[in-house]
Amino acid sequence: MLRDITLGQYYPAKSKIHELDPRVKLVATLIYIISLFILNNPIGFALATIFLIIAVKMSKVPFSFMVKGLRTIIILMLFTAVLNMVFTPGEEIFRIWKISISFEGVRAAGLMMIRLCYLIIGTSIMTLTTTPNRLTDGLESLLKGLNKVKVPVHEIALMMSIALRFIPILVEETDKIMKAQMARGADFESGGLIKKTKSLLPVLVPLFISAFRRANDLALAMESRCYMGGEGRTRMKPLKYSAGDIRTYILLFIYLILMIISRIIWGRLF
Repeated sequence: MLRDITLGQYYPAKSKIHELDPRVKLVATLIYIISLFILNNPIGFALATIFLIIAVKMSKVPFSFMVKGLRTIIILMLFTAVLNMVFTPGEEIFRIWKISISFEGVRAAGLMMIRLCYLIIGTSIMTLTTTPNRLTDGLESLLKGLNKVKVPVHEIALMMSIALRFIPILVEETDKIMKAQMARGADFESGGLIKKTKSLLPVLVPLFISAFRRANDLALAMESRCYMGGEGRTRMKPLKYSAGDIRTYILLFIYLILMIISRIIWGRLF
């Protein structure tokens, strides 16, 4: 299960999406997330699906590798679906004791699960095709205007970069600790939820110790290199927009406009 976490991982490949400016990919991800939350009709669903399929194909990242990230949120998806089915009022389909399942609830649950799936895959494309350093540079460049209102943009971008780098490292560290515990007779599979939770306690303690040790080593390394923040710092590879980036921006805003139009038209017709 731990190996299924794809967040923070970079998949090296030669593709058009890999070559895009990280700022374009950040904006594209934001626009896609917005489009998913205004999606409420078959036309919008078709547009979002086509957009996602094209992005996956162009990224040249195996679809099976992206889908691995969905396994880690199956419980969250099922829990969200159950809540939508139970607490959404509407035309009753059937009743289990005092729990009523409505047609509108089933529809809301299905739509929410689709949104979550598309959301995970869409954001995975951004992280899998962009290195953490490029992602940090792109985020800092997009938010640099907030420096005028005393928002520490560089520090925020740095924290995000460190977090993305540490996720795969901590996942690998957790896997090693669990295998070491299993070699000593630990059982993480049998028993109920409470027993499984208790069995993870011996893993959490060394994991936290390892995480704090790595954080301390990183702080010492930054201090020894006289790191003083982002002011006045330059980049070895400055970000520059290309013609392909501009065309991508145009296509993104056309996609968003089509999603908004489909929502308006569907709302007036139905």
